[in-house]
Amino acid sequence: MKSRRFCWLASLWMLLGCVSPASAQGDAWRSLIQQADIFYQQGRYDEGTAAARMALETAEREQGAVHPDVATSLNLLGLLYRTKGDYAAAEPLYERSLAIMEKILGPEHHTVDIAVGNLAELYQAQGRYAEAERLYTRALGNVERVLGPHHPNVATWLSSLGELHYAQGRFSAAQPLHERALSIRENALGPYNPAVAASLNNVAAVHRARGEFGAAEPLYKRSLDIAVKRLGEGHPAVAVALNNLGELYGAQRRYAEAESFHRRALALLEAAMGSEHPDLDSTLNYLAELHGAQAQFMAAEYFYRRSLRIRETHFGVDHAAVASSLESLSRLYRVMGRPEDAKTLSDRAARIRARPQ
Repeated sequence: MKSRRFCWLASLWMLLGCVSPASAQGDAWRSLIQQADIFYQQGRYDEGTAAARMALETAEREQGAVHPDVATSLNLLGLLYRTKGDYAAAEPLYERSLAIMEKILGPEHHTVDIAVGNLAELYQAQGRYAEAERLYTRALGNVERVLGPHHPNVATWLSSLGELHYAQGRFSAAQPLHERALSIRENALGPYNPAVAASLNNVAAVHRARGEFGAAEPLYKRSLDIAVKRLGEGHPAVAVALNNLGELYGAQRRYAEAESFHRRALALLEAAMGSEHPDLDSTLNYLAELHGAQAQFMAAEYFYRRSLRIRETHFGVDHAAVASSLESLSRLYRVMGRPEDAKTLSDRAARIRARPQ
């Protein structure tokens, strides 16, 4: 399931446009925040963090401590830290952004739920599911009260709760939430909206997790069709739909079909983002696992190695994601009969795991 982080950032930009008038002073801040956002989109997280910090300092200096520009800067800086896996650094930034928005707009304003969503996602990423559920439920209730039960924004929070339940393996709780979100989006936005495609993916994922492959396949195919028709063959959202179908076919040991879809996704992402962008990582790992399942060990090693290089470049050599890559390669080397190489990698992964993240 695809992250909602771009949605939250775009929504904060909408808030900024509504309540923060343009000014000569604000131009410097806007330039910095746009630069930070571009670095984020390119996967240049360290550079993005530096630019976001400068944007925050500029906003605080020019606007004071309680201002939408400060809240937006805090949000983007928190997002960058969250993406890098530094949850401890991200949390106080998100909390402060939320406090500012509550003070400016009031705690019941539905736009405040943007900041609520960021904090809830962070809790979910840390496995703090009860805290995340409390925030998602708060946002859902607030949006339903203000906008009515059939507004597309309600579907966003239903999906958030559904994804939270899915992450915990609570598929029976997740399914009705995703189905209601799908119904709202189809009725409000029409059957060919990209948001409908996202809901189709979510419902299909629940079916796949339950082994209901026949129910999942037509939903994934419809999602892919919508993405291609509405966004174009080269849009990254199409790669998500391709990978979902690839995963489904891989689970059924339909390996040739799975590889075809994953390779199409990889080619699309490489063309759109380059060969070293972090958004390639999941596709590379799908292909590595697929080849490993077929005892095609050299191909599996190639894709695991590419993933490892991307993670080291974008997250740093001591990041938990790097440890995961090392562990995957170590398992592969054991199967290949390379115990010394396997031990070298597993020992390095253990040293990373022992460090505070």
